[in-house]
Amino acid sequence: MSGFGGYSGQAFSPAGDKGRFVLPSAFRKAVKESSDGRILCLAAHDRFACLVGFGLSRTAKLDAQLEREEERAIRLGLADFDRDVRAQQLFGFEQLPFDESGRFVMPEHLRDLGNVGEGLYFQGAGDFFFVWNPDELDRMGPEWKGAQAACAKLVAAAKKGAA
Repeated sequence: MSGFGGYSGQAFSPAGDKGRFVLPSAFRKAVKESSDGRILCLAAHDRFACLVGFGLSRTAKLDAQLEREEERAIRLGLADFDRDVRAQQLFGFEQLPFDESGRFVMPEHLRDLGNVGEGLYFQGAGDFFFVWNPDELDRMGPEWKGAQAACAKLVAAAKKGAA
């Protein structure tokens, strides 16, 4: 796992048959380094209509994140923080094996939670990466304009290549 430097960049992967998708090569390499093997962790994002992906090494950071968030809530007197709810959001991910080519099968409930359509747009975010349905990303506000522009170009290139 020593080679893991975080998730960066963008990629698009069209949907395959039978719920199969391909983890793009740059992300596949980082997940392998982070998971010490071929295990992709996927979960629903807690605020956005997308999924998040990461390797197994991130799980060690999730306990510390949960502690920080609880301490902050106590310090600020945030009565609506629920440790159990937040814990299930952080640790409710699926561990999905993928082959050397990056192919993996996405469970139906994750496809539903991420509103997955005809392809997946991957956007690096450091410790994790976003996995978007391009239509959902397009509905986001102007703070997402860089990701939206990259996604539109990648989708167009994929459609052109398929023609």
